Amino acid sequence: MSRYSKEFKDTIIKQMMPPNSKTISDISKETGVSVRSLFRWIKAVKAVGNATPSGETSSKSWSSEDKFLIVLETAKMSQAELADYCRARELYVEQIDFWKHACFNAYNGVAEESKVLKKDLSETKKEVTQLSKELHTNNAVLAETTALLILRKKALAFWGDEEED
Repeated sequence: MSRYSKEFKDTIIKQMMPPNSKTISDISKETGVSVRSLFRWIKAVKAVGNATPSGETSSKSWSSEDKFLIVLETAKMSQAELADYCRARELYVEQIDFWKHACFNAYNGVAEESKVLKKDLSETKKEVTQLSKELHTNNAVLAETTALLILRKKALAFWGDEEED
């Protein structure tokens, strides 16, 4: 059974979010709720996809995860809804647009990096195949050379050295 009501938790979580953006330690001191519980509540809110900046007052110090969640939250909003959202959270539309652009660039960078890595992997596989073939050939040559040396030694032991005659 929960020690705190849902309404109480929601009130506390709202205090952690902009525009209030109170720190977890301050809220813990004010309410008597343990820091561990507050972190657990934040984690639960983030798990369902809501942005909960980690008690930082400046959006510059928010984590990239928080910014990404805000981009997701605002993705389908109209300009008017976005303006209201930003006003309520003391953000600028330009900030969210910048974060959205950064997300797209990050995705494109990952896609490009993925292409390069696939190409490198393909080249490495070809090189490994080539080296494997060379190793197999070298092993065969070494085995043949070893067999010839053993045969020569046995022939010398059986017939003797021709130079002795």
